[in-house]
Amino acid sequence: MNQKAENRPQKTKKKIKTTVDVLKILCEAVKTTLEEATNSKITYSSTFIKTGKTCLRPDVGCFVLFGGGFTGLVAMNFSAESALEIYKKYHLAMGIPEEELSVSYVSSEVADTMGELMNQSVGKFQRLLKSEFGISVTQNQPKMVSLNQPMRISLEAEVERPQYMRVEFRTQDNNLFYLETTFEKVEFIVVERPQKTHTELDIDELIEKKSMKKEEKKQNKVDEEFLKKLGL
Repeated sequence: MNQKAENRPQKTKKKIKTTVDVLKILCEAVKTTLEEATNSKITYSSTFIKTGKTCLRPDVGCFVLFGGGFTGLVAMNFSAESALEIYKKYHLAMGIPEEELSVSYVSSEVADTMGELMNQSVGKFQRLLKSEFGISVTQNQPKMVSLNQPMRISLEAEVERPQYMRVEFRTQDNNLFYLETTFEKVEFIVVERPQKTHTELDIDELIEKKSMKKEEKKQNKVDEEFLKKLGL
């Protein structure tokens, strides 16, 4: 009875992944990208906040649109302190002297740096999403603005059943910044291939051994003919 049950084909397993799982991947992409770039510790809250809109907020806001497997908008909002800290640590990690760095968060150097880091973060997110779910997305070039008041942003195309969420991040020096997203509400059904039974594994192993023996005999025959030509 046990052997029959063991040899019975297993059903295909399915896992349901949601927008929250996508956001987790995005948060990890942002965290690891910034940690590697600044050589410092970045943390984010385990609590994701559901909101009613996505905004760019003071003092520095970056955003990027993406589409493909699904549609979304990602915004990163930095305080002046967090933007300057990340900017400085990024360039110091590259060996640039501190006296050569900007001291104003509204400078073009800070803007370019935050835009580049967001681009890297979303690029890593794309790779992780492809690896985890097999889903591809494309992005536009991130946009960065300095703000003195909140600015609501929305997708050019309507998103079906949009979900708005915000995640709190914290730098090593305890400065806050926020990740805000608009994702269409989606579910990814990840189909896992059933594991092979012992019988299937034994058959595969037998076929592989036979194939190896054939190759070995073929090679030995070639070697013998070659030695004969040499008169050995």
